[in-house]
Amino acid sequence: MAKAFASQGDLADKTISFTEVGEGLYAFTAEGDPNSGVIIGDDSVMIVEAQATPRLAQKVIDCVRTVTDKPISHVVLTHYHAVRVLGASAFNAGQVIMSDAARKMVVERGQEDWESEFQRFPRLFQGHESIPGLTWPTTTFNGKMSVFLGKRRVDIMQVGRAHTAGDAVIHVPDQNVMFTGDIVEAHSACYCGDGHFAEWGATLEAIRAYDLAAIAPGRGDAVIGRDAVNGALDRTRDFVDSTYKPVVRIAARGGSLREAWDAVRSECDPKFKDYAIYEHCLPFNVARAYDEARGIDHPRIWTAERDMQMWADLQG
Repeated sequence: MAKAFASQGDLADKTISFTEVGEGLYAFTAEGDPNSGVIIGDDSVMIVEAQATPRLAQKVIDCVRTVTDKPISHVVLTHYHAVRVLGASAFNAGQVIMSDAARKMVVERGQEDWESEFQRFPRLFQGHESIPGLTWPTTTFNGKMSVFLGKRRVDIMQVGRAHTAGDAVIHVPDQNVMFTGDIVEAHSACYCGDGHFAEWGATLEAIRAYDLAAIAPGRGDAVIGRDAVNGALDRTRDFVDSTYKPVVRIAARGGSLREAWDAVRSECDPKFKDYAIYEHCLPFNVARAYDEARGIDHPRIWTAERDMQMWADLQG
């Protein structure tokens, strides 16, 4: 192959940042690696996103312990992807929450996704031998639920399909801060391999309607201030649209997947080539966009074998 598959060649450790995005609210970020969020309530702590392994989750816990000794009571998972959920056991939380739709995706494709992501991004699975198995929620919801950490209310909501069919966002009203999962990225490529391109823009606008003071995105640095939030939303929408629209044109005239790949590279490379995990995401994004443009609404399951065949078809 012309280049290392996905992120197999990305072996350098990333510098961790732990940024306050509101009173008692923190974003754990690491130069484009998957982010986690921390919400400190009156009597306990909620974690947003569990990292890929218990070993990596411990890095989040270590940061939490620099600001509070309150127990971790809840882990909220914005979607089902392995790099977000397989570290959940490290937190020993009484409640693990995800949407009904996300849980269904664990049932349908959780094991395949684990095997696929492990092959794609080995560095993120440090300590993988400590993963006890698939992560299952103790609590699911459909639409919206609220959790009270003492007096602090946390709203966990589905505002539309985007990165996956089961996406949730976490809003803390007293600070007007949102943890968006991979619906929004900050100077990082969107992974769209299980996404819904045609609906992603409307989901971003639903987030914009909150007029947020800050967001903790799925990847990239914390985004603080309304102007910065709107900029991150705009850039995320541009990334998604710039990927999908060229593919729609190719598919409409019966063009091939390879033609779609060339069209997307022509559109996206000038704007996004320096984004984190750009080269990793692009083949998966084009493949999913090509499926959706041809009427396949439900994303096909990625397996380790399908990954390699697709990569060879597009990169070989």
